[in-house]
Amino acid sequence: MSPVLSDRIEVHDLHFYYGHTCALKAVSLNVPERQVTAFIGPSGCGKSTLLRCFNRMNDEIPGARVSSGSIHIGGVNIQQPSVDVAKLRREVGMVFQKSNPFPRSIFDNVAFGLQLHRISNRSMLNQAVEEALISAALWDEVKDRLHESALALSGGQQQRLCIARSLAVKPSIILMDEPCSALDPIAAAKVEDLIRTLRQQITFIIVTHNMQQAARVSDLTAFFHLGELIEFSPTLKLFSNPAHKLTEAYLRGTFG
Repeated sequence: MSPVLSDRIEVHDLHFYYGHTCALKAVSLNVPERQVTAFIGPSGCGKSTLLRCFNRMNDEIPGARVSSGSIHIGGVNIQQPSVDVAKLRREVGMVFQKSNPFPRSIFDNVAFGLQLHRISNRSMLNQAVEEALISAALWDEVKDRLHESALALSGGQQQRLCIARSLAVKPSIILMDEPCSALDPIAAAKVEDLIRTLRQQITFIIVTHNMQQAARVSDLTAFFHLGELIEFSPTLKLFSNPAHKLTEAYLRGTFG
């Protein structure tokens, strides 16, 4: 993948299948850079599928494929065979629903991506790990425990550690798939604060079932239903004056 000049994401007429099942139908949207975009909708609506298209995580699923349409990041069609998927995933980080620290030290967890890209200079690693942990609002809590197991951290700390691991390789985009669903309210609030702090540096896309969370942290919100993009607009507008009756019904709790 060539250097990304912009982290704007452009999706055009995307159709996506799992085997014979169509999961995304003619989805088109433009995600602006350095803002927070939320994807909402009932389970199975396609929001996580689309999220995983942005760093080609769906490539790992047998039978999963883009049948037509395109995704461009910074003007680069990321579906092209020539795209280096490892470099794409460095540019487009991912934080999952369940925190997934490696059974290694806190330091080694954060340094993992850097070492994967053959950065071995100890001074550079030390600086990068510290900067990532500071950015993830975790440094003060772990700076004296860097060589302890990451598995000893609390759930909220583990999730922020996973965010630090993504930040260490300097991504321009971070994808978050229900990042707070397994956290208590205090830990979730820390993750939300982190998103707000970093939004001017990094493009965030967050999948969430928590509509209050979407309203709190996002600039734009996309509502999906049965694989279709129903509405995409500034968050305040979508929540206060939705353009589509289906969006209004979902926000009222009629279904989902």
